[in-house]
Amino acid sequence: MKIVLMFFRLRRATRVALLWVGAAALSVASLAACSSDGAPDADGRLRVITAFYPLQYAAERVSGGHADITSLTQPGAEPHDVELRPKDVARLNDADLVVYLRGFQPALDDSIAQVAESDVLDVGAIPGVLDRGGTDDEHADHTHDTAGTDPHFWLDPLRLATVGDELAERLARLDPEHAAAYRRHAKELRDDLEALDDDYAAGLASCASRVLVTSHESFGYLARRYDLEQIGVEGLVPDQEPSPAQISEVARFVREHGVSTIYHETLVSPRIAETVAAETGARVAVLDPLEGLTPDSPGGDYLTVMRANLRTLRKGQSCR
Repeated sequence: MKIVLMFFRLRRATRVALLWVGAAALSVASLAACSSDGAPDADGRLRVITAFYPLQYAAERVSGGHADITSLTQPGAEPHDVELRPKDVARLNDADLVVYLRGFQPALDDSIAQVAESDVLDVGAIPGVLDRGGTDDEHADHTHDTAGTDPHFWLDPLRLATVGDELAERLARLDPEHAAAYRRHAKELRDDLEALDDDYAAGLASCASRVLVTSHESFGYLARRYDLEQIGVEGLVPDQEPSPAQISEVARFVREHGVSTIYHETLVSPRIAETVAAETGARVAVLDPLEGLTPDSPGGDYLTVMRANLRTLRKGQSCR
């Protein structure tokens, strides 16, 4: 049964530079005559732009150094909030492949609609990547392509492996000389992600609690893959302080359900979660949704951060 609680979630602190729409449009127009023809760059490597970190990680693994991989989301920035500068639009125009998730970053959607020359891969269109229309979270403070669609597919390792497989095929078409290498690297990525999946399945098989209480419902794919029930606690108006009544409601739920751990995301202040924990005796722990890496991330890449999340979950859910 879905449980909806009122909870305050602080507004994300980091915002990137605002898009000057007129300048961006001018940039696209001025570059139309000299756009990429789909061939590799002068150094022989493809130019691949990814929208945010998990896509960057998959592209780097699959390319194996045969492509120049960059991300439009800077480390420490919220990918939902990214708005493109004119030079970012120019980079899109010059790319051989743009890898993104339509609906996740509206500013990027708008720019890609103007740049028809680049080869574009919307990972949400790959079969088996997104569950559309059947999630626990409506993401009231984000705009997504399909209402009710949870975008955080990469927290299920096998779905990210599916993206890697498709990336290999797209890169192989653009750069046939290295097609075998791309497919080999995608297989290596899949092997690593399947091993991670095995670790999660074993590590979360015998837990005293199967209820996962999170500040924001970013972990639905992970919860479904490993038979957990995610309960998200988030506010309707992120700009406002939670009332004493709201804090009491959350605290009452935690006590009544014997919740021992409340998880909050990286890049989100733990202050309110810590207040509830102090009232209930629950502890606070951090889960990384892997939307981007920061100096405070519990690892240097996707695999190490995911394994750090597993250690946190095993402790918080009292797993044997």
